[in-house]
Amino acid sequence: MKMIRRMNHPAWFFTPYVVLFTTFIIIPVIIAIVLSFTYFNTIQTPNLIGLKNYIELLTRDEVFMQYVLPNTFKFAFIVGPVGYMLSFILAWMLAQIPHKSRTVLAIILYSPSMTAGIAMGVIWTVLFSGDSTGYLNSILLNIGFIEEPIQFLTSPDYLMTIMIIVSLWGSMGVGFLAMLAGILNIDPSLYEAAYVDGLRNRWQEIFYITIPSMKPQMLFGAVMAVV
Repeated sequence: MKMIRRMNHPAWFFTPYVVLFTTFIIIPVIIAIVLSFTYFNTIQTPNLIGLKNYIELLTRDEVFMQYVLPNTFKFAFIVGPVGYMLSFILAWMLAQIPHKSRTVLAIILYSPSMTAGIAMGVIWTVLFSGDSTGYLNSILLNIGFIEEPIQFLTSPDYLMTIMIIVSLWGSMGVGFLAMLAGILNIDPSLYEAAYVDGLRNRWQEIFYITIPSMKPQMLFGAVMAVV
């Protein structure tokens, strides 16, 4: 009986996710950090060289300092916080509509996480193709907005924006579902009591009831946004 009770403990439900997350996220990140302090050509045994890789990267690689590093920070600061806030906003909006419509829209928003990366790449490549057959270029040409196709996927003026848009759409994953579940599980009586006590509008409802009642889901969404 004791063994059965231990196996029924709620923590066991998290075990598969923890194992997979550790195997495919945490361990590879740790290995990458360790290898960054070594010289490793994938053939020979890694040789420890300390901070040499970082020193050369920061002092000798002009392309990295001028383009790669600024674009990386720009991408991270936009996709992370904006994707996190967008997940909450969409989850809150879906929670306000009927069940059947909410289910369909939730599946549509979550679909990028269920679709293989290669398939998503093909779809977006066709949409932003740099010739007249690309969907976006075709529309812009037909309405006379442009005279010749735009090279969206090779032009530095458009590529970063496209990457941010695609990443934001693809960020509607388990964090979004966790927030939606958290909002739907809030006891409606809390809102009723709050309005009796003087709550005035939906903004106060969100800040004083919704967000405090779903702190675990908000934290989980923040972690997933960072990862």
